[in-house]
Amino acid sequence: MPRDIRPLVKPIIPLFPLDDSLYRLDAEEIAFLRRQTGIQDEVALKTHIIEVQEEAYKVAPYACIRGFDFLRQNMSKLHIYDHILKRGSAGAILLDVGSCLGADARKAVEDGFPAHNIVTSDIKEAFSELGHKLFKSSSEPILFIPGDIFDPAFLSISRPASSVPGCAMPDIQTLRSLNDLHGRVGVIHASKLFHLFDEEKQLELARALGGLLSCESGSTICGTHAVALEKGIVRRTVLGIEISYFCHSKETWTSLWDGVVFENGHVNVETTTSTVDVGGIAFCLLHWSVTRL
Repeated sequence: MPRDIRPLVKPIIPLFPLDDSLYRLDAEEIAFLRRQTGIQDEVALKTHIIEVQEEAYKVAPYACIRGFDFLRQNMSKLHIYDHILKRGSAGAILLDVGSCLGADARKAVEDGFPAHNIVTSDIKEAFSELGHKLFKSSSEPILFIPGDIFDPAFLSISRPASSVPGCAMPDIQTLRSLNDLHGRVGVIHASKLFHLFDEEKQLELARALGGLLSCESGSTICGTHAVALEKGIVRRTVLGIEISYFCHSKETWTSLWDGVVFENGHVNVETTTSTVDVGGIAFCLLHWSVTRL
């Protein structure tokens, strides 16, 4: 996830040490980690996770690592998840952007999405090895491609596809950038990503992802990020530190996709909201999907 590239949110997390008290997983999340790691004892599982967390935090002192969010399966909680799994059964490619240590992709595989049709990507190359260490997997067909999503050599902006690409689909396992996937991806997942950037960068990222999406009806882009009642800069004080970040509203987020990235009426945008507590402050999250008609 490209958190090193001029995020609007001020980098507050490196000021704080790791805190085991932030380890709060529900029964479903613990069950998933037990299945994936093979570690059944809850104390041993927590010890293993914290060991990987400490290593990952040295590589990237991100909020999602300090707060154990890298363990959560965001995609499976989306309203469109059953649709995503059906797309997998039909042979669609799934791209998880900002995949961190790969929890979402592994959950999708567990639920039936073909592993060989999944591509994960983040800016830190070390996340691939750390993901294997966390989930105790030596090798698997899920492809991880490290790269900067704002680097045109890795992901350039192109118009949304109006037809199937004429050239043959390259072997997924040989990909070195996302540019070979223009117009070919059936499902794109991007959670806890957009709110890291200002309005201009959010539009740039949306256009770039829109160019990757297949023209096939039912192809979808989805995710979760912070939202506000009104579009603009949000300023909060969390753990004594002032932070600011840009948020769309539900309405401006919808119009961004239906009318700006895609021509009006060519996609269906669905949204739901929830709240999450961060340091005693309630943040509103938008869970969204943009689906080709």
